[in-house]
Amino acid sequence: MKGLWGNRDFRLLWTGETTSMLGSMVASTALPLVAVVTLQASTFQVALLTAAAWLPWLAIGLPAGAWVDRLPKRPVMLVCNTISMAVFGCVPVAAAFGVLTMPYLLAAALLGGVAKVFFTLAYRAYLPALVGEDELLEANAKLQGSESATQVGGPGLAGLLAQAFGPVSGVLADAVSFGVSVLCVRAIRVRETVVPAPRTPLRGQIAEGLRFVMGDRYLRTLMVFGAVSNLALSGYGAIQIVFLSRTLGAAPGLVGLVLAVAAAGGVLGAAVAGRLGARFGAARAFLLCEVCAAPMMALGPLSGPGWGLVLFVLAEFGVCAGVVASNVLTTTFRQRYCPPELFGRITSSASLTSYGTIPLAGILGGVLGETIGVRETLWVASAVMVAALPVLAPYRKLREFPLRAAGRPPRPQPLPR
Repeated sequence: MKGLWGNRDFRLLWTGETTSMLGSMVASTALPLVAVVTLQASTFQVALLTAAAWLPWLAIGLPAGAWVDRLPKRPVMLVCNTISMAVFGCVPVAAAFGVLTMPYLLAAALLGGVAKVFFTLAYRAYLPALVGEDELLEANAKLQGSESATQVGGPGLAGLLAQAFGPVSGVLADAVSFGVSVLCVRAIRVRETVVPAPRTPLRGQIAEGLRFVMGDRYLRTLMVFGAVSNLALSGYGAIQIVFLSRTLGAAPGLVGLVLAVAAAGGVLGAAVAGRLGARFGAARAFLLCEVCAAPMMALGPLSGPGWGLVLFVLAEFGVCAGVVASNVLTTTFRQRYCPPELFGRITSSASLTSYGTIPLAGILGGVLGETIGVRETLWVASAVMVAALPVLAPYRKLREFPLRAAGRPPRPQPLPR
């Protein structure tokens, strides 16, 4: 084997993360289906599931970044996946005993979201410990590619499970996937070095990360753009199952199939991200991806029943391709650009606004969906996405991303294996 596939520890990380992402993608379709089909939830209640899953970024994102910077990343990842396995494993148990309610489902989404905050921060900071700096783009492309592949298979699998065994079976599959991830992460041999730092108060450490992000025009721009674009994307996504299921009359199996085919765009985006970066320059390729993806969202609300679903598939395909490719490029940029000892705090500071808008988007999507209509809400989200593009103006004249933040020393490379 060549490249990163010859790196045992990266293979384990990739296998564990891909498995848990497949489970999460199944659950991302299964949880709303449980709410819609089993619990007869309203549009607003379904949108609240998205809000509950992402609310922890807003509530605990900043202190979580400081805590993760203090700790070895692998144990944090293990604890988070174990908690997620237990939380989502309780949902089918509650359903089996006839005690599953909407508040119970919201609590599971909230606790799973808390675990995801810590896991995501630790996972992104841990990756550079496994691979060299020149391998980060390839590593991120492989991880984003497999994540996109799970977005293809996950909704379809959720739809099939829902048809065969009921919507709650998809949540059980999610719990099992976290168990597989725990086994894979436990088997990783590399132990990263945690740089000792003065035990300054938590508030001071949080402020240091915030100052770094706010004082850097490139990171600040990505943070603002992420906030606005996630507001649009998540508001759109929070009600898309309601749109497909109730407005267009699609059966659960067809809903899963539509989302699976649409998500194939993410696989394409991850596959071409490196080539686009080499051809146009990473910064220019990032802009190209976002400018092409944003208008595609407008095809979604134009779709209708039957063959009209093709427009929805095209909309999601184009958005997924552009967003995933840009994520590969910007994730690699941050990992190369930011000081390792501040990475958790920098990531959490940026995520406070970019991910913190997601629960707001879920609530707004639900409120607007019930007030002005589901299709009309998709139009609003599409307009917001296009309106966010001028925020990226500082990147217009760049071909490549800057390599290193001011004053940051070169990243030490892993020892030869």
